[in-house]
Amino acid sequence: MWSKWSDIAYEEMDNTLAVQQYIQQAINKDVNDVEGILNQPDGVDEGVWKYEHLRQFCMELNGLSVKLQAECNPETCTQMTATEQWIFLCAAHKTPKECPAIDYTRHTLDGAACLLNSNKYFPSRVSIKESSVAKLGSVCRRVYRIFSHAYFHHRTLFDEYENETNLCKRFTIFVTKYNLMSKENLIVPILDDQELIEGESEA
Repeated sequence: MWSKWSDIAYEEMDNTLAVQQYIQQAINKDVNDVEGILNQPDGVDEGVWKYEHLRQFCMELNGLSVKLQAECNPETCTQMTATEQWIFLCAAHKTPKECPAIDYTRHTLDGAACLLNSNKYFPSRVSIKESSVAKLGSVCRRVYRIFSHAYFHHRTLFDEYENETNLCKRFTIFVTKYNLMSKENLIVPILDDQELIEGESEA
C-alpha cells in the first residue's frame, strides 16, 4: 500500500512541490499510461514541467544504475559505449575523458543532480528562467547514454527494468515531444514509427 494515496486533482495540490507530486501520482497510478504521465495539466509552467520530469527521470535512473552494478564493472565495460559506433567521453572531469561505463553512469547522475538542485540555476520549483530551462537539453543527452549503454550491452537488465517502469519509452517520448534531443541521438529502438510521429506532432 506504500505510496498508494487517493488521487488529488492538480488544482488541489497547494504546495511548491505540486508538479513533482502530480507526476509521481500519475506514475504510481499506472506506469504503463505514458501519455497520461506526460500530459501537462492546465496552469503548469512548461519550464517547470520539463524540469520536474527530468528530476524524476534521474531519480528513476538511479534504480537502473543499481541493477547495472551487478554486471557492468570497470573490467568488462572499460568505456561508455553503445554499439561499436558510439564511445562517450565523461564530462565530470576537468577535460572530458573516457571512463568505465559504470563510473560514467555515476558521474553523470551525480552531475545531473548537482545541476538540478542548484540554487543558482533552479532557485524555485514554481517558476524557472528560460536560460535555466535551456540547460535541460544537455542533461537529457548525457543521461540518455545510460539507457543506450544498458540496451546494447546489458539487454536483459535493461528489459527487466523497462518492463517495470517504461522509463526509456517515457523519456524518449518526452524528449521528442519537447525537442530536447535530436532524433539521430535516440538510438534505442524503443518506439514504433507511429509513437514518434505522435510525439513530434505535439512538439
